Amino acid sequence: MSIAVYIRNESFLDHVRRVLLRAGFKCEHFATEIAFMRGLRRSEFELILIDVPVEPSDDDAILSWLNCRPVDNTPVLVTSPLKNAFVAALYLNSGADDFLYRPFEPIEFIARTHALLRRVRRRSARTRIELAGFHLDREAARFQYRGEPIELTPREFSIAWLLFSSPGVFISRETISVTIWSTDSEVAGRTIEQHIYKLRKKLCLGPDRGVVLRTAYNQGYRLEVLDKPQDDEGLAG
Repeated sequence: MSIAVYIRNESFLDHVRRVLLRAGFKCEHFATEIAFMRGLRRSEFELILIDVPVEPSDDDAILSWLNCRPVDNTPVLVTSPLKNAFVAALYLNSGADDFLYRPFEPIEFIARTHALLRRVRRRSARTRIELAGFHLDREAARFQYRGEPIELTPREFSIAWLLFSSPGVFISRETISVTIWSTDSEVAGRTIEQHIYKLRKKLCLGPDRGVVLRTAYNQGYRLEVLDKPQDDEGLAG
């Protein structure tokens, strides 16, 4: 069985490799987020192992990937030296299947790995988002506003899912480029701007629909739900 491993700590990586090899697992290590995203697109794995060495920011690329990754049955195990319940809950709520503090005993690590593989068929990934009249269905790649379909390209839908899954949070261009294109922000920057421009037009985002898409030069893009959308006020009258 093959496991995708994204670990930045060399000593911990060596330890994990030895433990997994002794248990009969093959490991493919990815040293960067970009290589990790590309590897998951290129190959299939039985399990994904991610180590989190520091507290994530609101715009953490791995959290964004967990929130918008394609629906599949590949379980995700997150490890971390951070004894922080908030961090554990954050990754679990974003889509990770298990969270394990390190250091840990090899026997527990392998037992959790086997348990995740046994439960793989019972995985329940987030597949729908309802927000301010907008409806996103990831399994069908369908986007609607109050029942009316809106045609989006696959990448437009992926960006929309990323933004709608984290309202109120600035998503950086780097996070979008790594999550959607598996490349760095300099390469994808102009393409991202074009996709954001098309999304604004196709979704008619603005006060009339109660949802706006903010742009901040140093932060990225943020989907913002207005308190009193104008069309809702008109309907109420």
